[in-house]
Amino acid sequence: MEHILRLQKIEKSYQEFVLDHIDLEVSKGYVTGLIGPNGAGKTTTIKLIMNLICPDSGRIEIFGLGHDRHELQIKNRVGYVGEEQFFYEQRSADWTGRFVSHFFTAWEPETYATFLDRFELPPKQRIKKYSKGMRVKLSLAIALSHAPDLIILDEPTSGLDPVVRRDVLDLLHSAASEENKTVLISSHITDDTERIADYIVYMIQGRIALFASQDELLSNWKIIHFKQGAMPDRVRESLERVETQMFGSTGITRNYQALKDDLAAGISSGDIRVENVGLDDILIALVNGG
Repeated sequence: MEHILRLQKIEKSYQEFVLDHIDLEVSKGYVTGLIGPNGAGKTTTIKLIMNLICPDSGRIEIFGLGHDRHELQIKNRVGYVGEEQFFYEQRSADWTGRFVSHFFTAWEPETYATFLDRFELPPKQRIKKYSKGMRVKLSLAIALSHAPDLIILDEPTSGLDPVVRRDVLDLLHSAASEENKTVLISSHITDDTERIADYIVYMIQGRIALFASQDELLSNWKIIHFKQGAMPDRVRESLERVETQMFGSTGITRNYQALKDDLAAGISSGDIRVENVGLDDILIALVNGG
């Protein structure tokens, strides 16, 4: 499996926050979702990848190139949408496209015009009159209009209505699955990430707490509901976040496939019930349980 992006032992320290020994590899042709609570280090990590800030130690490679020495070559092949959008307020989207085109060797004016139409962005209107959601859509149009091999997005669906959010997510998914592009997306909306991501990276307090394929996560992490006396002691001791109510108990496991045989009898009798989890359930378990 070819890795488009590789972070090796990345550290970055601030007065009240430390990004601690980040090791991460992003594979070509897949969507990797970056999930974590506020302040976990997601935006810091993306800014380091984009060379907007410098690491204290460690190495970052993109397309097999050191991003500190080959920045122009790398950024020519990267589509980036940051947490905030900055434009020349008095200019139009048309002017912005012509201006940005000088920075990319593969700029596609027809593609850009198609995105402006798809996102319903008035090409002649001054950007100062654009809403926040329109600015995000304009950033996406720019990021996707120069045939990027790697697309990096920090909260790209923030400020978008549900219809446009779905359109953007479908667009990113098809870019990876049909055009073999690589996507790294950070979002606090786990439903968005769950919809398109092949791999999930959980960041907690400046560290990577978990990195796995979404299929692996959702097949192994389960919520277990069980009646008193129905759960084998060995299995019960392995559960996290166990809560007991009047009618039984509930816990969560991150290793369901290894427990299936032990639970089979209880499931068959109805004394044990298994429930699927979402990506946000896993995040909460990681934050609360380590």
